[in-house]
Amino acid sequence: MVSVGKMLLIVAGILAIVGLVAFVGGKTGFMGKLPGDVFIQKGNFSFYFPLGSCLILSAVLSVIGIIFTRLLK
Repeated sequence: MVSVGKMLLIVAGILAIVGLVAFVGGKTGFMGKLPGDVFIQKGNFSFYFPLGSCLILSAVLSVIGIIFTRLLK
């Protein structure tokens, strides 16, 4: 049961950090406007695909996951 408690605390911490970054990032305007983000607007049609943001977020979450799995060992 102790390991389940540790895992729940870690997941909650990760969610809090991601929520804080999304909250602050929405106000500062740097999220979603990175190089590699695709935005096409023609007439009344617009298409947005945050490729650059997804790659950076994936790399950051991977590093956080690796750190936490090493801490649990």
